[in-house]
Amino acid sequence: MSKYGSFPGARPRRLRTSPVMRRMVAETRLHPADFILPAFVREGVSEPVPIGAMPGVVQHTRDSLKKAALEAAEAGVSGIMLFGVPEESKKDGLGTPGTDPDGILQVALRDVRAEVGDDLLVMADLCLDEFTDHGHCGVLDAEGRVDNDATLERYAEMAQVQADAGAHVVGPSGMMDGQIGVVRDALDQIGREDVAVLAYTAKYASAFFGPFREAVGSSLQGDRKTYQQDPANLRESLRELELDLAEGADMVMVKPAGPYLDILARVSDAVDVPVAAYQVSGEYSMIEAAAEKGWIDRDRAILESLTGIKRAGARNILTYWATEVAQKLR
Repeated sequence: MSKYGSFPGARPRRLRTSPVMRRMVAETRLHPADFILPAFVREGVSEPVPIGAMPGVVQHTRDSLKKAALEAAEAGVSGIMLFGVPEESKKDGLGTPGTDPDGILQVALRDVRAEVGDDLLVMADLCLDEFTDHGHCGVLDAEGRVDNDATLERYAEMAQVQADAGAHVVGPSGMMDGQIGVVRDALDQIGREDVAVLAYTAKYASAFFGPFREAVGSSLQGDRKTYQQDPANLRESLRELELDLAEGADMVMVKPAGPYLDILARVSDAVDVPVAAYQVSGEYSMIEAAAEKGWIDRDRAILESLTGIKRAGARNILTYWATEVAQKLR
């Protein structure tokens, strides 16, 4: 036996020898078109309001939102997902501002659509939690439980006013049974077959949503465990996926992204429609906080987290870094 016989015959390190080599053989690539920017617009403010738990993210004014949308479009981002934050005094048990044609979300949809036209997909969060005085995603019954079917009636109306306000895409996110079918029917009834439905198919009752509650001024007391999914379950997501597709979902989503990459991979393998993932507020805040402490390299951590999400199967990623990363990639 040769004295060199113990050396490896295969050397995978040859494909890692330089930046250009690594770039050439990369299996996963990020592109500006992968990204969707979640954005908050707050009623009754004259300046953007910083969100303490999400450094660098703000509750926009109508004017600053238009600027952010234009910046995203110019960076090559695919879409902007809008969340409305109404004045506290306007919230009620039915989430009336969410279906008021002059409510902050509908006004913002019209503003952004007028600013960017069809250069950026204008997307609307379709849920009541920002607009209810109890903070839940639907209408409550006499015992304080979320009434699934009464909530569907509200979602149908909400879909129609969002479409009328200019939304290209609506994103039903409340995890009510049957929500995709009801929303699709409501849109078709007013001749808006062109408006796409992005289904929040697997939305877990997650601790990683914490900073988001500040972002939308949530009034929630308690939790959403009776309608959002149990983090312990995978098969439940696949059942939700089957139902959403049967009801007419054009795209499906997993939320959160990072802690649920296994779910994302299974969903992506199972379907032939676009799959999105939402890198939620807690994922964002953890990286920003650790970077601020000097514990991690911020830019590398951001790109690594996004690459992992795409590698797991996401066609599109909702991320608060959408515009920043898109600008760097370009």
